[in-house]
Amino acid sequence: MKRTLVLLPLLLAPPLSPGVSAQTTASHLFLDHEPLVLRLETDLHALTHDRGNQRTAHPGTLQYGNGSDTGSLAVKLRTRGIFRLKTCGFPPIRLDLPSHKVDGTPFAGEDRLKLVTHCQKDHMSEHNLLREYALYRVLNAVTDTSFRVRLAHMTYVDSARHDTIMRYGFLIESDTALAQRIGATPVRANNVYDPVIEPSYMTLVAVFQYLIGNNDWSVWGRHNIAIFQKTEDPKPLLGVPYDFDFSGAVNAPYAIPDERLGLQNVRQRLYRGYCDDPASYAKVFALFNEKKPEIYALYADTVGKLMDRGTVRQTLKYFDEFYETINDPRSAKRSIIESCIGRR
Repeated sequence: MKRTLVLLPLLLAPPLSPGVSAQTTASHLFLDHEPLVLRLETDLHALTHDRGNQRTAHPGTLQYGNGSDTGSLAVKLRTRGIFRLKTCGFPPIRLDLPSHKVDGTPFAGEDRLKLVTHCQKDHMSEHNLLREYALYRVLNAVTDTSFRVRLAHMTYVDSARHDTIMRYGFLIESDTALAQRIGATPVRANNVYDPVIEPSYMTLVAVFQYLIGNNDWSVWGRHNIAIFQKTEDPKPLLGVPYDFDFSGAVNAPYAIPDERLGLQNVRQRLYRGYCDDPASYAKVFALFNEKKPEIYALYADTVGKLMDRGTVRQTLKYFDEFYETINDPRSAKRSIIESCIGRR
């Protein structure tokens, strides 16, 4: 059954949330894929144990660069997230940047940034982080309407205890920067109904989630989906995905599928997009086929080589299964087209 695009007047041109400033300077932070070198100093013990409902801002110093080409910014740090905040020994972090002082730094044009951190002390957590980082780059290769990311060599310094932790982390483009880049406005309303999202983009997102084996998302629940509205008529709504740690392509040890889905593990794929025209699926499949060499090349470039070779082989084999499905008409019909939500 084809979806009809319906725009709800309530959702048109919503205002930004309090505290979210309009972006005035274009961000260049995510145009380069060379890993940043960052040193973050704060009271780590106080920060990492701040996990309640009334989380506070913690002062910190963010130093960037190498050798003589360095600088520093006074930042505010907050723990963030839901599941990882409860589960991980080292929590995800939000960086609040001093917007009036970032000009002339790598962070010009940014205000708030999500920092994805290692979950536990073991190196497997760092490997999982690199796998998730790669999936953001896969989506970037398929569409510009996606959150850009930047890998970083992170050194965390506990100012109170002088302990040091060195791990990879990565920064995610802010909502305001993405909105400016694609000509859109962030939508803060809750309970956006899936069928009002622009159908062709939503089909692309759902097929991408099927590629990586990710079922941990919901438009209606605003779960791992950010909603934007394009400023040009007809002002469609877009549901941009993020957080891929529960995907089969990452296969994190804590990732367990929702029991309501009837899956044995997160490596099992399940298509969770709404139904669309057969022609729309054909276009999306063609796009993924066109981008396949670029996607696979991401696992062989300088950043891709940071991952374990066995992990790379396993990931590309997992992707091979996806391509076998979309290029076999019977399999594509059974596993995707006839498995869509809303089919009668």
